[in-house]
Amino acid sequence: MKRKDFIQMSAMGLGALFAPNFRLMGNPVDPAAFLNDGMDVTLKKQLADVALNAATAKGATYVDVRIGRYLNQIVTTRETRVQNIANTESFGAGIRVIANGCWGFAATNEVTKEAIARTAEKAVAVAKANSRVSDSPVQLAPQKGYGDVKWNTPIEQSAFSVPVKDKVDLLLKVNGIALAGGANFVNSAIMAINEQKFFASTDGSYIDQDVHRLFPTFTVTRIDRASGKFETRKSLSSPVGMGYEYLTASAADKVAGVTTRYKSRYDMLEDVKNATADVEQKLKAKSVEPGKYDLILDPSHLWLTIHESVAHPTELDRVLGYEANYAGTSFLTLDKWKSKNFKFGSDIVNIHADKLQKGSLGAVGYDDEGVKCGEWEIIKDGVLVNYQAIRDQAHIIGLNASQGCCYAQSWSDVQFQRMPNVSLQPGKAKLSVSDMIKNVEKGIYIIGDGSFSIDQQRYNFQFGGQTFYEVRNGQIVGMLKDVAYQANTQEFWNSCSAIADASDYRLGGAFNDGKGQPGQSNAVSHGSSTTRFNGVNVINTARKI
Repeated sequence: MKRKDFIQMSAMGLGALFAPNFRLMGNPVDPAAFLNDGMDVTLKKQLADVALNAATAKGATYVDVRIGRYLNQIVTTRETRVQNIANTESFGAGIRVIANGCWGFAATNEVTKEAIARTAEKAVAVAKANSRVSDSPVQLAPQKGYGDVKWNTPIEQSAFSVPVKDKVDLLLKVNGIALAGGANFVNSAIMAINEQKFFASTDGSYIDQDVHRLFPTFTVTRIDRASGKFETRKSLSSPVGMGYEYLTASAADKVAGVTTRYKSRYDMLEDVKNATADVEQKLKAKSVEPGKYDLILDPSHLWLTIHESVAHPTELDRVLGYEANYAGTSFLTLDKWKSKNFKFGSDIVNIHADKLQKGSLGAVGYDDEGVKCGEWEIIKDGVLVNYQAIRDQAHIIGLNASQGCCYAQSWSDVQFQRMPNVSLQPGKAKLSVSDMIKNVEKGIYIIGDGSFSIDQQRYNFQFGGQTFYEVRNGQIVGMLKDVAYQANTQEFWNSCSAIADASDYRLGGAFNDGKGQPGQSNAVSHGSSTTRFNGVNVINTARKI
């Protein structure tokens, strides 16, 4: 059997394997029809009403229900072979209530009227049990009901509609370019996610959302046979809230020559060609001399620094100590916010949170407790002005409404405060990357994210990258390796001296930001333009102490 025929037949077999035989409203549903369309919104609304009525009848003062269908697909390859093709599908309902002033939650994968009612009653029982050990009732910010509303990720083509063999062909072509260019190893993958989420609450909302995300990636490795040393370079793609069109470069992008910089589309073939050349250069690059450097950080790198040093420490539950047992606390304590003059960064540092940015991983119309999403300032002119808060946290920082950043990774998990897109705003004056570099006497231009380490208060950190270029007297003079920089968060952001304008703004992000106990994973984007930081300490990662 030919490879393409085998892949096509394998995909058909996997589709049959993962096709569910769910019982909805007590009646069997044809798996093929379910895979095409999901559950009818009218049925979802009927089931939600069952949950709302059952919970309030047992004494709940607030109820929300989430009925969710979650599709995941990953296609992975290595060199000339397909490593794995995996499809998963999960479907069920999660019900959250307030009773006796406390939260209660229960979930079920048996989506019938009877099971939904039992689950709602169980959630109320959990809340009442919790109330026996609670000394402070939940203070829920008011939220209006929106009635029947719908929101979809604006996509041109669902990744799930693209045949698996087309994805495999693309990935093997990516691998082939790397191998032909001298790479010794290469692996590549395409990951796709579709969240079909229906939310209803006693506030009067019935919200139907269809969320799509895509992540194409690869890693290229080249070995120096003489020394036994090797170098790698990852793709510069960003996971996005888009459909498969992300992998089809638009005519405008091709003209502008920005496809590998993923302004709006991503040319995976061009990127792997560049990556293969980069790893050869990295093998020959000189090792960095430790010292103070001005850093010019590309958005493909800076997104991770923003994520760890800005987005995490401004999560209000982390500030309050709720995450202390698992992922740390925050140095951005409430007293710093209350002072109204805590200098987080230099005057040009403006950082916004938002849940609406087109193409971002965090973009949704409404969060997982029915709040309409929007944008707000976290750092303004370098000063800490806000945090990230949800309905039961809003009163703590004097807000009369949630900021709409509540999320659960699936129907079976309780929703809680999760990071929205948190981004550094572009510079206001016209400034290109070349303009920024020409003023640097001793610097390093860093592209792509690498290893990192940060302490539990999100204060002291170290970051690596993918490729490093030495800048001397305003010129890029060659590639460096073994580079990492160290700083503390406040010192680092106060050293920010220049930000490129909006024409250079791009998104980076992650599919797998972990938080909570039990742990949950969240997808989030962080945007910026290329940014300069002066006098940052750089170490050589290859030198032994």
